[in-house]
Amino acid sequence: MAKKPVVGILAHVDAGKTTLSEGMLYESGMIRSLGRVDHKDAYLDTFRLEQERGITIFSKLARVSFRDMEMTLLDTPGHVDFSAETERTLQVLDYAILVISATDGVQAHTRTLWELLTEYGIPTFIFINKMDLALQELTAASLEKAFFTSPKSLADKERAYVTSVQDKIVKELQKELSEGCIPFPTEKGMGIVTRREFAESAAMTDEAAMEEFLEHETLTGETVRSLIVERKVFPVYFGAALSLYGVEEFLKGLSTYTSDMTYPEDFGARVYKIARDEKGNRLTYLKVTGGVLKVKGLLSEEKVEQIRLYSGNKFEAAGEIHAGGICAVTGPVTTFPGQGIGIEEDGSEPVLSPVMTYQMVLADDNAIDMMQLYERCKELAEEDPTLNITWNDALSEIHVQVMGKIQLEILKDSIEERFGAKVEFQAGRIVYKETVKDTVVGIGHFEPLRHYAEVQLRLEPLPRGSGVIFDSEVSTDVLDLNWQRLIMTHVMERRHPGVLTGSPLTDVRVTLLAGAASVKHTVGGDFRQATYRAIRQGLMQAMTNGNAVLLEPYYSFSLSVPTQMVGRAMTDIQNMAGRFDTPLTQGDETVLTGRVPVSTALDYMAEVSGYTGGKGRLQLKADGYDVCHDQEEAVAKVGYDVLRDERHPTGSVFCQNGAGVYVPWDEVERMKHTDYEKLGEEASEEAMLAGAMNRAKGYRAPSGNMDKELEAIMEREFGAALRKRHAASHARYVNQSGRGDTGGKKIKDSGENYRSYMEKNPQAPVKYLLVDGYNIIFAKHKGVGLSDAKDLDFARNELMDRLCDYQGYTGEEVILVFDAYKVKGHKEEVCEYHNIHLVYTAEAETADAYIEKTSKKLVGANSKGARNHVRVATSDGLEQMIILGNGAIRVSAPEFLKELDDVREKNREKYHL
Repeated sequence: MAKKPVVGILAHVDAGKTTLSEGMLYESGMIRSLGRVDHKDAYLDTFRLEQERGITIFSKLARVSFRDMEMTLLDTPGHVDFSAETERTLQVLDYAILVISATDGVQAHTRTLWELLTEYGIPTFIFINKMDLALQELTAASLEKAFFTSPKSLADKERAYVTSVQDKIVKELQKELSEGCIPFPTEKGMGIVTRREFAESAAMTDEAAMEEFLEHETLTGETVRSLIVERKVFPVYFGAALSLYGVEEFLKGLSTYTSDMTYPEDFGARVYKIARDEKGNRLTYLKVTGGVLKVKGLLSEEKVEQIRLYSGNKFEAAGEIHAGGICAVTGPVTTFPGQGIGIEEDGSEPVLSPVMTYQMVLADDNAIDMMQLYERCKELAEEDPTLNITWNDALSEIHVQVMGKIQLEILKDSIEERFGAKVEFQAGRIVYKETVKDTVVGIGHFEPLRHYAEVQLRLEPLPRGSGVIFDSEVSTDVLDLNWQRLIMTHVMERRHPGVLTGSPLTDVRVTLLAGAASVKHTVGGDFRQATYRAIRQGLMQAMTNGNAVLLEPYYSFSLSVPTQMVGRAMTDIQNMAGRFDTPLTQGDETVLTGRVPVSTALDYMAEVSGYTGGKGRLQLKADGYDVCHDQEEAVAKVGYDVLRDERHPTGSVFCQNGAGVYVPWDEVERMKHTDYEKLGEEASEEAMLAGAMNRAKGYRAPSGNMDKELEAIMEREFGAALRKRHAASHARYVNQSGRGDTGGKKIKDSGENYRSYMEKNPQAPVKYLLVDGYNIIFAKHKGVGLSDAKDLDFARNELMDRLCDYQGYTGEEVILVFDAYKVKGHKEEVCEYHNIHLVYTAEAETADAYIEKTSKKLVGANSKGARNHVRVATSDGLEQMIILGNGAIRVSAPEFLKELDDVREKNREKYHL
């Protein structure tokens, strides 16, 4: 049975990666004629921009059959500006091929790729390309002999020359990459080692392999394959792909030394790319990592319409694909690169990230406006999330982040080609990040009428590159676990803006110290607001105390200059706020290595070429973030005014005299309801409300006690009305396991329906709102919808939270209905999510059917003879006709999305959200 490895091919730009791919396809008989990059007819360079520029921009795949191997070959971009595309592809590889130019050796981007391969633990084969150029002293006839017979057929002098060149390359690989880089023997061509020499070198990397070698003076194929999989040995082959030198021997090596992968029976998949075909159909590229994926099956709760097996720009349709296979599927619209499905977890944040941000502006002769362009550019952001295309409401501007100028040029051409819009990019600026250098505690409180949440968070500095980490020190006796999980979600769900430049917060540990919720008032979005405000309030304290730190991106560099010019180079590095290690002199050349801020080194390459007369070489590699070398100047240049940023308030909202009042960040400490240093007993809701009134008057009540007069005031102001409004819902709060945070307890056994529940709880005329959940999620208002979210779970939870806020604003009884009719054996579930009713239909019952019969029942007169007012939010045409016939009022999904947006804007205006 043929083994089916997924193999990616990577290289520094111009190392000959696409040429090697072409040669492998030709030698395996997959293509009949050789294409060339410079002739613009390479099999895998299928896009016009790739053909024009002679570089790979997008990852593509081809099928290669050779001997007992059916390999899926993924060709990745080589230019550093498209490293993010390469990194996304690494997530689905079984093996990698690293192509290195014999004339250029290990370059800066080669090291970056090696570090990525190490990070993802991918077994790697190395192909040294362009050996014909490295062996310039050989005649054409000698090259033919060396590659197609053996170096042994050469004259002694020529053979010694070939061996010395190869030895030099191998020593560089072992020094720069790994001592496990070992030349492998070949039947013909550039194999420079005997099988015994190879086995001895490989045995040196593993104790068990050494014992095997000492006993048998060789290693079995299985042992060698294991050493490769464990990344102890990295096979090295030599060739010249343009002339097909060494390509067949390399294919033989892949066929011999790759292993067949085993996968679990449970379904799993990893998404690595989103694209569109020539007709605009959305394609989700993925690897099946367990079980089987079938047409019409579900992928992350979305139906798969078609499975495509691509090779180049052509594809074959398949009915199913088994574990280990790579395919593209149509149908799903919420998938995203890095997404894990089934048994797979979502991938980690990419190692490589953009360092520059630009403003996108339209040319004068465009027929669309900026907002329309932004909506269309969301497709590009979906395909490449690192672009981070954002809309600045305050300035009505589009901002985009890129790795470099080449990517910017490609983006400009892509927008014109795909959307017919001509754009320019204004001067770029550095992508900063922010952190803290000392511990600070932030407090966030959100308490407009009918809402309540308080959060206290400790922010501690972490080492560079740590990102944001969440922890909790709060007992579940003090704050329920579901609320703590919700706070964690809100800490981790977005990039929190800093207070110096509004740049993303990073390298901090966020620890929950205290929190408070109301059984009566807390709804889905309250903890989001409290959490966001706690982080902002803590950062404001850090800035005031001089503990807020601006971070900027850095390059690690290697600068080679003639020795007589090293003084100039050292002075330049120091002037650029860089630092370097002890200079290393090699002959008439001196090499400086170190780190330098990206902001100062952007144009230095041209300067080096100028003062060295073209003899100097500067290699730059992204090297993470560190403290900004000129923080005060950088902050002033950005001009961010934290107190004018209405979308990210630093203060909190407290309730005074029955109304929400905005409290500035520096007064929140005095107004807080909880004290993390004195946690031990969970305060009653009356105590929390009393504490709010006391603090508003400037004094504190004794812990756990209330003055009789104040108690009467609280009862008069808050108690009666809220008890009447929430008496029933308090008894029905739900905490349904298996569906995420639903905030309470299951109220009915599966199978009991909502209509019988309402009959047992008669009440005065009520305004009801029935919502078809998935209908609303996939609707659009002004081109924007909840389905734009990364996954369906997020969209579903977002809709639930927004309906909680909507209910608090309008007072309608909200019933949200989700289809579960395809879930085998599922029984109807009715529960509460904070202040709304949540229904999952039974198997074989659609949301349409449930809403139809429920609306008819609810419209009828209640026990007091009054007819209830019922609205239904849906866009299903037949359902709308039935609803009108039942006497209910219908509102289309786009119209209802507008209502949700309007309520959110009103809340934002009122409470500085």
